[in-house]
Order: sequence, then C-alpha cells, then structure tokens
Amino acid sequence: MAPTCFFALYWLPLMLAAAARGAEEEGGGCLGSQKCGDLNISSPFWIIQGQADKPCGPLDYQVSCNNSTGVATLRSSTDSGFDIINISYGDRTLLVFDVHRFARLNSSTDCSLPVFNTFAKLPLTFTISPSNLNLVFYNCTKAPPAEQQQQLGLVETRCGNNTFARLGGRFDGPGDYDKNYLEGCSSNSTVFSPMLVPPDGKANASRYVELVRGGFLITWGELPPPVTSSGKFTLPASLKG
Repeated sequence: MAPTCFFALYWLPLMLAAAARGAEEEGGGCLGSQKCGDLNISSPFWIIQGQADKPCGPLDYQVSCNNSTGVATLRSSTDSGFDIINISYGDRTLLVFDVHRFARLNSSTDCSLPVFNTFAKLPLTFTISPSNLNLVFYNCTKAPPAEQQQQLGLVETRCGNNTFARLGGRFDGPGDYDKNYLEGCSSNSTVFSPMLVPPDGKANASRYVELVRGGFLITWGELPPPVTSSGKFTLPASLKG
C-alpha cells in the first residue's frame, strides 16, 4: 500500500470523530428532541442537564427532567415549577400540575390553603386556557350564612376554620376578583386555581384536592425565534434591519 493511502486510511476516522465532537461542542449539546419519561420534549421546549450547559432555546421554555422519576417540570413557572402531564404541540397546549399546591391541600399534618394565584406563577409567554374552570379558595373571618353557602356551593375545607372552596365558572384570571367576591372573606387571601373537568364529568368543590391533582391547561402563542447550531437565536427575516 502506498504511504499516502495508508496515511489517509489511518487519519480519516480520527478526523471524522474530532469533527463530530466539535459540532457537538459548538451546538452546546442541543438536541432536536429528547425523552423525559413518556413525554417527548421538542422545540420550543428544551431540557437542561446541568447549570453549565448552553441554553438551547428561550428560558421560558426550559424544562428540567428528573431522570429517576421521568417527571418533566416547566422551570419558568417559578423555581418550584409545574410538573408537565402532557404536551400537545399541534394545539400549543400543556396539561400541567401544581404539585406544591396539591401537597399543601393534601397534607395530613399541615394542611393549608394556597397563598398565590396560579396566573401569578406563570411568565407572560403562557396563558391559562379559558377551557379551565375556576376553583376558588376563601379564608374568611367568619362562616357565611348556611343559606349562602348552599346557594354558592361553598364547601368547608379541612385546612383551617372558616376556609372554603367553590367552583366559580370559567377561569378568567385577575378579572375573577369582582365576580367571586365574598363578604367577610379577605380578597387578599382569596386564591384562584384553574382546573379541568374530571373525566367522569363530576366537578364538585368537595373534590378540591382531587381537582387540583387533575391539572389544568396552559397555552403558548407564537413560537419563539429558532436556535442555531451555535446555541444563538436567529431573528426572522421580517425583523432584520
């Protein structure tokens, strides 16, 4: 074999391997699609594996994956995040679950009402779908009259004296305050939780823990700018100067 041919056969595999490593490093390890449990995490969502990793998309769409449990969490919904139950890329909807709200309500030793409205825990990128119903929690100075409780469908919770839950129609975010005002119950401690009608169709405030566990839908609008292989965002042609 001629020396030139031998040299080419020896170095070619090494050169190809080095090129592949370089491409991976340039892209920051970004993948077009990744699995987290049974979920397929694809653009615009992306999974971060370590704090030193380069971003593979807008931060609002960052997902952390617990590899031991297969649970994906939407990181932009505060540090605690919402666990993702399902993603519909065609409809641009996510079914998510506020695990910390559920834990507060379901605790056998330290049950407490939620203190933050759900819409306050999401970035503006996402919108709570109006297909959700509104589960309202009240912390009152005294119990409303029995007739009013029956009329409004108020259910007393086990998370403290004079704490109640009720279903208040379709979720409307900040606009729900006036519609769900209840005399004797502080507006500062009135908290709204979106929820989907359960599969059996029986949405009753007495099932408030189960309803929170069932999750709710959020949507996202226009897709963010795409990411190049270098991990940098590219502007659409219509936005370039």
